[in-house]
Amino acid sequence: MKDLYIYIGSAFVLTFILTVILGRLFIPMLKRLNLGQNIRDDGPAKHFKKTGTPTMGGVFFLTAVVLISLGFLFSDAELMGKTEGLVLLLVIMAFGIIGFLDDFIKIALRRSLGLRAKEKLLLQIALAMGFGIVVMMLGRGTSILVPFSGFFVENGLIYDLGILGFLVFAVLVIVGSSNAVNLTDGLDGLAAGSVFIALMPLIVISLMYDKEGVALVLAALAGGCLGFLVYNCHPAKVFMGDTGSLALGAAVGAAAVTIGYELFLVIIGGVFVIETLSVIMQVLYFKTTGRRIFLMSPLHHHFELKGLSETKVVMLFWGFSFVCALMGLVAMYNV
Repeated sequence: MKDLYIYIGSAFVLTFILTVILGRLFIPMLKRLNLGQNIRDDGPAKHFKKTGTPTMGGVFFLTAVVLISLGFLFSDAELMGKTEGLVLLLVIMAFGIIGFLDDFIKIALRRSLGLRAKEKLLLQIALAMGFGIVVMMLGRGTSILVPFSGFFVENGLIYDLGILGFLVFAVLVIVGSSNAVNLTDGLDGLAAGSVFIALMPLIVISLMYDKEGVALVLAALAGGCLGFLVYNCHPAKVFMGDTGSLALGAAVGAAAVTIGYELFLVIIGGVFVIETLSVIMQVLYFKTTGRRIFLMSPLHHHFELKGLSETKVVMLFWGFSFVCALMGLVAMYNV
């Protein structure tokens, strides 16, 4: 097990290093290609100064994640859960491609909203459905575990959803997680840092249940997030774009589905949950009453408009992410 920890740790460190190196090469290239962020008119006014900041930075950290993950997965024939790790990596790449297309349309074709919502959603659903089928074929089963239930019942409460129920649930988790991270990606370092923190308990859980291939890919992804933060912390030199945010969210959701801890993701990814809920609540309340609950949604913009600096808001959300990650581990007690 000691060697395994070194193996997983090496994937993390090497992906971090490669991401930093690739960032130095890609960011000037993105500038030369004039692939700068277009700031939407309905965002906070002070964000307009970010117009032109290179985007699609997800390309370089995902490249590092894929290269390092593949190198490690194929270098150890005895690694358990290798197939699950490869399938997870494919999902990350596929959602990254959807995000890349979205970013490309926004920037190159000057369509501010990128892919049409229906197009994007249908692609995400198809991929998530395919992933659900594959993990069932690999022995995942169709049951889900209830968080904190180990405090009351030995080994926790388990519910079998059946094949159709599981597939629907898997789609909701993966597509929901992908878009939730996408919504969260609105401040420098917020999404990358929050995902990095959320990945920690998922890596621990993967190792506990012998999903070593999954843990390795997640460790590489964590290294990529940390390497990206070198360039994405305020003031950001590059944004990840939908290329990065959709892939990161899908990775978190797909990992939870693979190890059977989907419901735990609501706790571990608490930041993404409240960001998404803030948007839903704002829209529903405005349509019903014509008034707003928050000054602006997602929630991080509300705190900005309350007068907190961007850095303070990000640190606040990172702190909340850390608490959520710890709570997610507590929820595993006796299960």
